[in-house]
Amino acid sequence: MELQVTNSPFNQEQVELLNRLLPTLTDAQRIWLSGYIAAAAVTGSAVLGTPPIAAAVNAPAASPASTAPAAPKEVTVLYGSQTGNCGSLAKKVTKRLQDQGFEVKVSSMSDFKPNGLKKVENLLILVSTHGEGDPPDNAISFYEFLHSKRAPQLEGMPFSVLALGDTSYEFFCQTGKDFDKRLEELGGKRLVPRVDCDVDFDEPAAEWINSVASALAELTGAGAAAQAVPVTADTLLESTESEYSRTNPFQAEVLENINLNGRGSDRETRHLEISLEGSNLEYEPGDSLGIYPENHPRLVDELIEAMGWSGEESVPVNKNGDETTLREALLHHYEITVLTKPLLEKTAALISNGALNELLASGHDELRAYIEERDLLDLVQDYSLKGIPVREFVAILRKIPARLYSIASSLKASPDEVHVTVRTVRYENRGRERYGVCSVQLAERSESGSALPVYIQHNPNFKLPQNPDTPIIMIGPGTGVAPFRAFLSEREETGAEGKSWLFYGDQHFATDFLYQIEWQRWLKDGVLSRMDVAFSRDSDQKVYVQHRMLEKSRELYQWLQEGAVVYVCGDEKRMAHDVHSTLMTILQQEGGLSPEEAAEYMIRMQQEKRYQRDVY
Repeated sequence: MELQVTNSPFNQEQVELLNRLLPTLTDAQRIWLSGYIAAAAVTGSAVLGTPPIAAAVNAPAASPASTAPAAPKEVTVLYGSQTGNCGSLAKKVTKRLQDQGFEVKVSSMSDFKPNGLKKVENLLILVSTHGEGDPPDNAISFYEFLHSKRAPQLEGMPFSVLALGDTSYEFFCQTGKDFDKRLEELGGKRLVPRVDCDVDFDEPAAEWINSVASALAELTGAGAAAQAVPVTADTLLESTESEYSRTNPFQAEVLENINLNGRGSDRETRHLEISLEGSNLEYEPGDSLGIYPENHPRLVDELIEAMGWSGEESVPVNKNGDETTLREALLHHYEITVLTKPLLEKTAALISNGALNELLASGHDELRAYIEERDLLDLVQDYSLKGIPVREFVAILRKIPARLYSIASSLKASPDEVHVTVRTVRYENRGRERYGVCSVQLAERSESGSALPVYIQHNPNFKLPQNPDTPIIMIGPGTGVAPFRAFLSEREETGAEGKSWLFYGDQHFATDFLYQIEWQRWLKDGVLSRMDVAFSRDSDQKVYVQHRMLEKSRELYQWLQEGAVVYVCGDEKRMAHDVHSTLMTILQQEGGLSPEEAAEYMIRMQQEKRYQRDVY
């Protein structure tokens, strides 16, 4: 909407200036400017270099009769997070608001008492989406409450939602969208519009935090908004312990790289030991290591050739204007192995291509099948994209995201080191060899002495119990056993006395029993109390970890009654779902609970942090 001289109090020159400026402003800038103009009207300050809020300190005090009552300055920040990103961002927005004088209550959704929602004055929601549009584990109970008939009417309660997700998934930021819609249905009023973030979330998250802070300041009359230091993408994930973070990874040396599978195995599982010396990076068992991978050189070269580009051409790699060669950019900076619907839409906007437009307009299942089975080279070849200018094309690519791997070591047992367990992914599709970007790099191009850009992803939702006497039950087939190696290393180092029980599975005992010697040693020394294994290809009938759990259902139920904490790590779609169902069956079979009572039991375990999952 443009200003017109006829419908505004401005002259022609002012209208032209405003019409050039207003479309370029972000939401945060518009909110700040409205507050600035309001303050300027009170103080007479009219120069941007002279903050009107500061001038207002010397302005005559308003008479009691003309002073409007201050709006509530209490803010509740709730977060739901599977890997810890939303928890970290919640701390940042909390500090930003506390610097402005707000009283902030911050809590994970699992720790928040839902009945207290009707007393909340201003609500901020930060939540990720897990799997196929599902809430993260620590958001499930609050999500279900909010969508139930028990949810209260919110009667104009100010709220805003920051949603984290991944555009390579079909239901991008779905949990955040659900919260945003439901809060509005219950009568809430948005402070600022919901912001949906892709895997590279720093800049939009920082903008949301600053927009929320400005909006709350305007709503409540809190004048410190203009004086508070804005959050930036560079400061979002700063750590007080180390200068290295997700936005500034540490170049870590590979010390060891070993294939854990025996000769004849269909699988290749790499055990990497990586040096953290000089980084000041710290972690706890249950945390993850983020590794920024490089794309396969062969795929990069084939893509450049298919597009008719020169690998030596200079292209930008970030919004700061830094540039490097195209080949280097495609190797280290841009994602080329994953297709997303937004990428296809942006590509269609660059070139007139009827077939590509037909794909975008096709049915949901057809589009999804195409995206899931192909990479960027397929897209280029299938739709003859050769000829698109290189700088225009790389501008629509998203940054290559880090890959997260459960840490398989204890810092107490292995100082200045971090260990990971990575299964190599290779397969053939449409006449071309495909491979996991990071797993194949680690298997083929990360020998001892090479360097990897890494950071620590803290995960407060997957941690050993504070009481070392608490029994633990660990369920982790395949590489899902990695964090449990860290758990037992830590318990051995600290002398924890609590019982421990590991359920482990893979294909073949002879070739696929990862870390077999270590488990046997811990069993002998008493660090590991019990171990049950399932090797699915060693018998006529496939046997998995959930089958072993059912065989030991009576003992397992007894451990639960003794307060054991259950940990599950691995594939979410199949294994974790089957394990969850098995636990429900054991509660009904051994505890005599109804299906509804068993479900409530599991929810209580989650709330008490006695049921923790690290699933992917």
